[in-house]
Formats: sequence, structure tokens, C-alpha cells
Amino acid sequence: MSTARWQNTASTLANGTVLIAGGQDKEPLLTSELYDPSTGLWTKTGNMADARYRHTASVLTNGKVLVAGGIDIRPLSSAELYDPLTGLWTKTESMKDARMWHTASVLANGMVLVTGGNNLDGTLRSAELYDPSTESWVNTGNMSDKRVFHTASVLKNGKVLVVGGADPLSLSTAELYDPLTGLWTKTISLNTERQSHTASVLSNGKVLVVGGFSGSSRFNSAELYDSTTEVCTNANSKNTTQL
Repeated sequence: MSTARWQNTASTLANGTVLIAGGQDKEPLLTSELYDPSTGLWTKTGNMADARYRHTASVLTNGKVLVAGGIDIRPLSSAELYDPLTGLWTKTESMKDARMWHTASVLANGMVLVTGGNNLDGTLRSAELYDPSTESWVNTGNMSDKRVFHTASVLKNGKVLVVGGADPLSLSTAELYDPLTGLWTKTISLNTERQSHTASVLSNGKVLVVGGFSGSSRFNSAELYDSTTEVCTNANSKNTTQL
């Protein structure tokens, strides 16, 4: 890359190139770059309107990339759209809440669900939806728990599974968002409280939750969440917790 950066985002575009946006070096960045895997080369592309890191970037069904939130000097509510056809960024409506370290999930209906994170008021339980067709945000149901450093996974049934995170202590709780109702329901908790972990939806529909930490403990453990039975199983043992 032309610029050293961390806490940036990386998004694979429809043409196969990868968009790197924002992050920080010695200060927050508004620059973005493209990586072309066919040539192995990096090229600069348009700058964002706002420098930001700890933000999210979501590839929309129309091919554009929605960047939302993060932090510059303070947490941001602003959002902007990158158009791969022009290489330019344009402002879109700001979120209802400023937030960083949140999650952003593209739903089956094309909307983007943003959950949790934190700002100057503390950890958030709020969630909101971005509609690309109107370029606007609306509030949706609040999560049961405030959380940051959590994960959000879009399941094969269209629901969104949010697990773990912190407020400020690590959480084991999990909940499901139903796009049809806009409501959250509690589901089986993880076997281990964890934050800053990963969550991957597997081909069989289960969600693999890996690693993270709680307090001074760093984890090499993994768990499998089965959305059809709402059972969470340790991936390397036969220990099972269920409702």
C-alpha cells in the first residue's frame, strides 16, 4: 500500500478488486486504495469525506460500499458511499447514533443492520437500518444487552446472530434479530464469555465462534452454534449447553 494503516476496512468489490478505506497511521486517515489481484498492484482511489478508523464497510447489492461510523477525534455518526464505477465517495445520511467498534450486516432485503458499539455516552444496545434505495437510516429494535467488540452473523434463515462482546466485562450472551419483525430474542449463550472473537457462517449453516479474550485470558477455544436447534457446542469437545 502507499500508506501504512491499521484499524482500516477491506471490502471485496464485484470486479474482484479490494477496497481499503481509512484506518490510522500517526493520525486518522481519509485515504483509500484498491488492490487488483490480477496484477498484484495497488492504486490510489478517491478520498473519503471524513477521516475515520474503527468504522465498518459494507458492500451493497448495488455494488457500492457503505462506510459508517468510526472515530476521528470523537465517535462519528457520518456515513458515505463509494462508487467503484467512478472511484468517488459521496455523503449519505448520518446514522442516528455516533458509534465505533459496531457491526454492520447486509440483510437479504439489501438493507444494512448496524448494532451496538460505543460512543462518548458508553456502550450501546441500539440498532439501526440503512436503506440503500432511500439512502436513509431508521431505528429498529434495541438489543437486550449493550455490547461492543461483538460479532454479527447473517444466518441462512435471514436472521442475524449477535454473540459475545463486552459491557465492559466480557459477555457470553447471544441474541437473534428478525428482519421481518425488527425485534430481538434471546438465544442460547456461549459456553465461554468472550470479546474480540470471530464468527463464521459455515456451509452447513452453523456458526463457528473462535478465540477472543476475557480479562487477562486469551482463548484458543472454539464453539459451534446451531441455529436450527439453538444449541452451542464446544468445537473441540463433547460438552454441550442448550436451552
